[in-house]
Amino acid sequence: MNVEFKSKKLRKQCEDPKIAQKEFGIEMANILTQRVGELIAATSLLDIRNIPSARLHKLQGDRCNEYAVDLVHPFRLVFKPVLKRKDDINDLKSIDSICIEEVVDYHGKQKK
Repeated sequence: MNVEFKSKKLRKQCEDPKIAQKEFGIEMANILTQRVGELIAATSLLDIRNIPSARLHKLQGDRCNEYAVDLVHPFRLVFKPVLKRKDDINDLKSIDSICIEEVVDYHGKQKK
C-alpha cells in the first residue's frame, strides 16, 4: 500500500523507532512501527481488516472520512484513504493508498 504522512515530523515518529520511543515510550513505539509496517506491506485495507489486533475501524461524526487502527490503549493511528475518482470509502479492497494523519487518543489527550 502507498503510505503518505501529514507531516515530516509524523513520518519520522512513525518510521524511526528511536524517535518513536522518545516521543511515545517503548511499548507504544513498538506497536506504532509495527502498524505502519503492516500498512506498508498490505495491498489494501482489506488486508489490515484481517489483523485482529489492529482492529481497523471507520470513524464517525467529524471524522467520517477517516479510519483508525489500535495502538496502545487508548491511542489510535488515524489515517485517511487517498481515493481515486470512482473509489468508495467503504470498499476496503479498493483502498490502496492512505495518508497517516495523527497518533491520537480521540477520546481525550492528543499526541502529535
